[in-house]
Amino acid sequence: MTFNRNSTTSDVLAGIDLTGKTALITGASTGLGAETARALAARGADLTLVARSSEKLSKVASSIESETGRAPETATLELDKPATIRSFADDWLGRHDKLDILISNAGIMAPPLTRTSEGWESQFATNHLGHFLLTNLLADPIKASGSARIVNLTSAGHWFSTVDLDDPNYLNRDYDALQAYGQSKTANIWFTLELARRWADHGVTSFAVHPGGIQTELSRNLDAGVAEQFEQMLKEYPDIWKTVPQGAATSCWAATSPDLDGKTGLYLEDCHIGEPAEGDDIVGGGFLPHACDADGARKLWNLSNDLLDTGF
Repeated sequence: MTFNRNSTTSDVLAGIDLTGKTALITGASTGLGAETARALAARGADLTLVARSSEKLSKVASSIESETGRAPETATLELDKPATIRSFADDWLGRHDKLDILISNAGIMAPPLTRTSEGWESQFATNHLGHFLLTNLLADPIKASGSARIVNLTSAGHWFSTVDLDDPNYLNRDYDALQAYGQSKTANIWFTLELARRWADHGVTSFAVHPGGIQTELSRNLDAGVAEQFEQMLKEYPDIWKTVPQGAATSCWAATSPDLDGKTGLYLEDCHIGEPAEGDDIVGGGFLPHACDADGARKLWNLSNDLLDTGF
C-alpha cells in the first residue's frame, strides 16, 4: 500500500500484528515518541519506554495501558550521560534476551552551546553518541531477533552540516546552533549506514527517518535566534507542518512495513524511501550527497568509539 505525508500511525499500522515483538523507544515521554509507543502497543508490541523524566513516562505508560490494555515498561536514562545508559542497559539485559525494534527517537534541537562533563557538545552527545552507545550495548538481543529493525530519527536538518570529524565538539571553531544540529542529524544517517554494513549478516536492518515538520517539545530549548527563524518558517510555510500522528507515521512504517523487507541503510520521509534532493530548497525534501558518505560513516563509528572509550 502507498502512503504519503498525510498518512498517520493508524494508517501505516493497519493490519500489522506485532504480538510477540519487543520494542524499545527513546524519548517516549512526549510528542513523537509517545505517539509511536501508543501506536505500536495498539498492534500488540511489548514496549520499553525510556526518557529523562520518570513522571512523564509514567503518565504516557498509564495512558497506553488504559487505551490498549498493555502496560509498557519504563526506565529513565540521559543520553548525554553514558553512565546512565550503561546502568539502564545492564538492567534491561538482565530481563530480556531479544529486541525486535529499536527506535532512537530522543533528541534535542539547536540549544545555546552547552557541554557534557566530558566536553562533548550537547547535540552531538545526545543525538548521536548516546544512541551509538545504547544501540551497541543492546547488540546481542538485537541480533538475536533474527529480523530486528533499528530506526534512527534524523531530520532534513542534516542539510545544515556534514560531520566535522576533526572537531565535532566545537573546540576549535565557532559554535552555530543550527549547524551543530545538522551535524548531529547527519551523524544519525551515517550511524544508520554503518549499522547496515556491519550488522546485515545478523538479519538487522536500519533506517534513518525524517519525520517532517512537527511542533513538539523538540523546539523547547532553541537558541533565541533560531527560535525567531523557526517562528518565521511557521508563517511562511503553513502547509508543511504535520500533526504528531502524521509525524510518527514514518517511524512506525520503518519499524514494521513488509515493503521494507530485505532493504536497509535507507533515508525515509513521508512514509516512503527518500530520494536525492533536487534543487536547493530544504522544504522540497530529499537528502544531500554528504548523507551518503560511507567512508565518513566508518570514520564516525571509530571516532565514537574513541570518544566513549569503547571497542564496538
